[in-house]
Amino acid sequence: MDQKRLIIFFDSGDTIVDESTEVRDVEGIVRSADLIPGADTTIQTLHERGYTLALVADGDTQSFKNVFKQHGLNDYFSAMIISENIKAVKPSPRMFKAAIGALDLSEADFSRTVMIGNNLSRDMKGANALGIASIFQSWTPRYPHEPADESERPTYTVSEPLQLLELIERLNAELK
Repeated sequence: MDQKRLIIFFDSGDTIVDESTEVRDVEGIVRSADLIPGADTTIQTLHERGYTLALVADGDTQSFKNVFKQHGLNDYFSAMIISENIKAVKPSPRMFKAAIGALDLSEADFSRTVMIGNNLSRDMKGANALGIASIFQSWTPRYPHEPADESERPTYTVSEPLQLLELIERLNAELK
């Protein structure tokens, strides 16, 4: 397997996991949820193709453990950066810097990193501020699809996970 140069950060809610299907306990921890159609195949395929994947998500650690274990996704991610552990939420640069650090990379690697997410004000704005290419997954109707300003404008837009495969391959090829 050929290790790819492009580093991929994924958000979770409405990027991988369908938030509308979340089953929560009395403390608000997600016990189970369905995935967005194609998300598991996309993540598995990217991993098998040699891409380094990191989760960069806001929420409770236990919620991610529960859902990612339910769907067998844990082993595909080289790092899981969750706001509960970092004590910050996106668009804070701490989230993205923690992911780069967890992968034993430096901020110089932001230029070969993409952030895939569903939230313009958190995922796109945070990535854009650090020079990380932002990929807006416009699958969900729960969040705005129009940027409030230039800081939220995505570099690329896809409507569902499987569309990422071709885009990621093209972006990786451009790095060579």
